[in-house]
Amino acid sequence: MRSAALAAPEAEALVGVRGMISFKDLDRLVSAATLRLGELEAGSMVALHLPRDERYVVLLLALIRAGHVACPISDRLPPRAVAPLLERAACSALISEDEDLLQISGAGLRRLRPADLLEERRSDRTEPPDIPLERPATVVFTSGSTGVPKAALHTFGNHYYNALGSNANITLAAGDRWLHSLPLYHVGGLSILFRCLLAGATITLPEPGVPLGEAISGLGATHVSLVATQLLRLLREDVDPGGLKAVLMGGGPVPASLVDEAIDRGFPVHTSYGLTEMASQVTTTPPGASSGELRTAGRVLPYREVSISERGEILLRGETLFAGYLDGERLDRPLDAGGWFHTRDSGELDERGYLRVRGRMDNLFISGGENVQPEEIEEAICRLEGIDEAVVVPVPDEEFGARPIAFVRTEGEPRDLAPELETVLPRFKIPISFHPWPDGAAGMKPDRAALAERARRLHRED
Repeated sequence: MRSAALAAPEAEALVGVRGMISFKDLDRLVSAATLRLGELEAGSMVALHLPRDERYVVLLLALIRAGHVACPISDRLPPRAVAPLLERAACSALISEDEDLLQISGAGLRRLRPADLLEERRSDRTEPPDIPLERPATVVFTSGSTGVPKAALHTFGNHYYNALGSNANITLAAGDRWLHSLPLYHVGGLSILFRCLLAGATITLPEPGVPLGEAISGLGATHVSLVATQLLRLLREDVDPGGLKAVLMGGGPVPASLVDEAIDRGFPVHTSYGLTEMASQVTTTPPGASSGELRTAGRVLPYREVSISERGEILLRGETLFAGYLDGERLDRPLDAGGWFHTRDSGELDERGYLRVRGRMDNLFISGGENVQPEEIEEAICRLEGIDEAVVVPVPDEEFGARPIAFVRTEGEPRDLAPELETVLPRFKIPISFHPWPDGAAGMKPDRAALAERARRLHRED
């Protein structure tokens, strides 16, 4: 950040609801907050529970500069759901404005308010230290496939190399503006900060509740990161994509119908595969990828390695691989003897190095002795006309052991899709019923556990 401030001090670093902050001013604000945070014990784990705004960015960067570990926590969680996360990451301090949360937080937890940390004084100018790449920098909570929150610890180097590899594929430079469209408590949101700071580009923070298309045009965004649900909403707006240079898709598979529609509308889409444990992107399609290439998750980016095991599992390692999972004071880094992280995702690499992700090995179930991968069925459903999104989950069945049920997002009422699927899927993979997409199911990723429980209840009622 200091290098960007020296190279172009008046260039826009942040643009948000409160106006513009130049790189020079951002550096100054971070320096001031760094001094206030110096009262904490070196290397403290500090939780951030705030709405996404300029203050959040300043405080997160200040924690890293001060040698602490920033632990962003969803501000959508009720106060009592935050306590277990603070314990899991062994947090010794909490930055928040939520009085209820501050009141019920543990007795041994230092309570800090943003206003006190952001107070500036004349003597606040300091020279930033060189941050060792191996220094712990952030904790991101990820539920994984079990629903139990895990605290993934990243080093500064993990974020640095992730940004370096991403920027080598998707050009980002001074004058470009990346819309901060993902939460800062998700690794995808954090990665936007590091990419922009490394490239000297501008981070644009949309006003809460503003539609994506309006935010893109209003803030002059050139780059945007989206999950499938956000792309769907964007395509339903009347948006001119002419100013966009890249639309980076993440958060899981993107229905082919959405990709096709986006391409037809002129959106410069990049599909990708990533995960919290690799500090976000692992593979991404290059600029100008063909429609066939956009059916894949792209090619391996620099500073990452991908291998496919004999059983078809995607294995990962490289400079972006996280430091491990925190559980209180204990750090667990679950790697095999070769240093590979086992993702529990199944996939394959084609002869040109493009990765195709089949789905979660944890999602696979047996129906009448046959393996059923829900993601394969979901992909087939999303190819049908008028289907925006689908999730398939199993329900118990006395005869077959388990049968698939589908939840479908469509503009009208779900129709019986079985006749249309008979030409592309074997009968045992065709869902036995199709249900409307539940209200409130939007998010970074569908909650399969909740949908499976809902499916079992609906199946019993039938």
